[in-house]
Amino acid sequence: MFFGGSMACCVLQITALIFGGVGMVGTLAATVMPQWKVSAHIGSNIIVFENIWEGLWMNCVSLMGIKLQCKFYGSILALPPTLEAFRALMCIAVILSIISFLMAIVGMKYTHRTKEDAQSISIFILAAGITFLLTGILVLIPVSWTGGIIIRDFYDPKVPTTLKRELGAALYVGWVSAALLIAAGAMYCIFWCWGDRSSKCRYPSLSRHRLRKPDLAGVSSQSVHAYV
Repeated sequence: MFFGGSMACCVLQITALIFGGVGMVGTLAATVMPQWKVSAHIGSNIIVFENIWEGLWMNCVSLMGIKLQCKFYGSILALPPTLEAFRALMCIAVILSIISFLMAIVGMKYTHRTKEDAQSISIFILAAGITFLLTGILVLIPVSWTGGIIIRDFYDPKVPTTLKRELGAALYVGWVSAALLIAAGAMYCIFWCWGDRSSKCRYPSLSRHRLRKPDLAGVSSQSVHAYV
């Protein structure tokens, strides 16, 4: 029974680590990709000469799918406040995803090498799980917000056709990455809850034994009185 539980824990940790690693790479890719907004081709003209991409850091123009020209945004102060906020959220998400992935690796290392110390295992695993969950939420906010703006402007008759955009590939990468990060965080939190409960059931007197310190002064005084 214990062997089956250990195998299930190993599979859960490895699966969560893979999800977290893929989500980390996807978060970085979605941050740097320019295909957040792509030009919408509305009308009967099937010949498209150029495609416009708009990202967090640059916009690109693809001419007939042959020549690609990209230009970084010039002044930071001239950018819309929402774009600046999305930049900040995605950069924070990239940093947190890397930290979460490293903490998950350390947590797995302690799980296999120091099974007798349940407290250190719980700290690393729980920290990785919470940080993965927070990272997934941070990725989900700018991606979903941008998607909502695109859909709203697409069906708004007041917006000119030339300014209408469609959902870009970076948004789909962001949604998948957010889902993987949230799944990884949930798995690590479940593993922590299971490990903490099983350690308490397996070693019910471990915490009491650690908290109880021997009274050396009392022992020495008793030995002296006994000697006299």
